[in-house]
Order: sequence, then structure tokens, then C-alpha cells
Amino acid sequence: MTEAGPFAADPPLTSIPESKIPKIHRPLGYALAAAKRGWHVFPLTPGGKRPLKGFTNWEREATTDPELIRRCWSAAPYNIGISCGPSGLVVVDLDTPKTDERPPSPWDQPGVNEGADVLALICTVAEQPLPFDTFTVRTRRGGTHLYFTPPAELSLGNTAGRLGWLIDTRAQGGYVVGPGSFVDLPDGVGSYDVINGEPVAELPQWLAERLAPDRAEPRRDHISARRLLVALDGRGAGYAKAALREEVQNVLDAVPGTRNHAVNSAAFALGQLVTANLLPFGLVEEMLHAAAHEIGLPPREAASTIRSGLEAGTRQPRRRNS
Repeated sequence: MTEAGPFAADPPLTSIPESKIPKIHRPLGYALAAAKRGWHVFPLTPGGKRPLKGFTNWEREATTDPELIRRCWSAAPYNIGISCGPSGLVVVDLDTPKTDERPPSPWDQPGVNEGADVLALICTVAEQPLPFDTFTVRTRRGGTHLYFTPPAELSLGNTAGRLGWLIDTRAQGGYVVGPGSFVDLPDGVGSYDVINGEPVAELPQWLAERLAPDRAEPRRDHISARRLLVALDGRGAGYAKAALREEVQNVLDAVPGTRNHAVNSAAFALGQLVTANLLPFGLVEEMLHAAAHEIGLPPREAASTIRSGLEAGTRQPRRRNS
């Protein structure tokens, strides 16, 4: 990254006084340690998981330059984003369920309660060892980030639920909240802590093959949301447009571990409007595909989720006064 990026300017000070952040969670040292490993870092909002305002192209703007890092993180206790692509990382995110969330079929089995259990079951079925001998971070809600390097012959992207329930991965085009961060959000409060400081292992080949893009997946030309909304007209357009905007934004705001569910929920709600003749099916489908693409869902996975949600929604039409 060059001086032309956001690091070149003095970063804005946070409204949270540094004295209010526990000393262990002042992340400058962690950001420098990550950079020393060759991982490209950029600031996230204090207490949050989103890139700091101004870092609109965080994959390009992330850095390993210790002077830029000191300059940024000395100003405020920003959380740490690690850009996986430039860092040569594939991070497997093993999440924990929300309250009262139960595993869906085929994961609804004895002993399967969270993403780590799903991965263990996958390994058992595949007759492969558990891939836990690598750099590992405990996340704020008790989940796990397993850090790997990708096989040289494969270009891996982000996935959501492709391996199984509560398992996401981040690679090219994705980032993770790095160790040393402290997140305080309604869905969970806590720190990101290193629990295994071993060197990063190579992603096992059998897992890499499951995460590799399917060359048979259809490619879609994604139209911007603005252009699609212009096409919205007809009966109930004002009400329907507001609902469409809201549901698409819910998808775009979804955090890792909830993205597939967010797409399904949005598809169901909008399918109710489609079958009530308040929205055109083609517009809804294209908007959902565009939103799913932006958050990193693989095309085939997104298509399946959108189709399922729309079909369920169209069986339960929603009226304007409902």
C-alpha cells in the first residue's frame, strides 16, 4: 500500500476514550505482530467489525508497514482487520449458534451443537484427521478461527455454509477480525484471543477441494441495485420498493455465520410480496443475487438459498396491511 491510501491521513479519533478500553485490548501490538507474520492489516471501528470509514478498498489498502500501523493504531484502539487474500490466508470460521438455534438436517445429530462439532463430523465421515494443528483464534462468542495457507494451485474465495452448518471461510476478497480486537455488539461481546500460536498450516487438500469454486457454476452479470430499483413500477410500488430496500440491506448487513440465513429470510419475505403481485419475480431474484454476490456467497449456494426462500414465501402471500 502506498501513501495515497487512507493510512496517509491522520485517522479520525474514536469517541471511545482509550482509558475506557482494557489495556489488554489496546491492539497496536497485535497489529504489528500480525504484520510481522506478513499479514496485511487495516483498522476496523472500535468495538465493531466493519472497516473504518475511509477504507472503502480495504483489500488494496491493508498494509504490513510498521510505521503506518503505529501511526494508525497509536491514535485510537481500532480493532484489527486482516485481509486474507493479500496475506495468503484461508480462515475457517467455526461459529456458535444463536440462542435456541438448532442444527438443521443433516447436522441434527447427537453431539453436534456448533461449527466445531460439524467439522469434526465431516472429518469422521471423510476419514481425515481434525485440522486443528494450526494458528487458532478464539472469537468473541466462543467460536474458532483456524488459519491456513491455500494450496498453490487453487484460488479460493469466501464461502458461507458450504462445508456445513455454522462454518464459513474467508480467503480472496474476504477479511477476518484479528486477534487483539474487542467487539461490543448486540449479538455478542468479547475479545479475539490466540489459543494456538503455532505456525499457519497448509489447508488440507481434501478440504481445499471442497472449497474450490465449481467450474460448472453459472456466472451472472450483476447489475447495480440502483439500476434495478429504477425498474420497479406498478401497483404498490412505493410500499414494495421500501420492503425490497429493507430486505436487501438486511442481507448486505449480515455478519459471517448469518449470511445464508439472511438471504433465505429476505427471499421468503420478498416471495410473499411477489405472490401478492406487489413485486415482479425477476426483479426480486436479481436483487437477491446481487446482494448475495456482494457478501461473498458462492453463486450455486446463493441460487439454491434464494430459490428455496422464494418458493416458501410464494406459498404464503403477504397483503399490504399485514
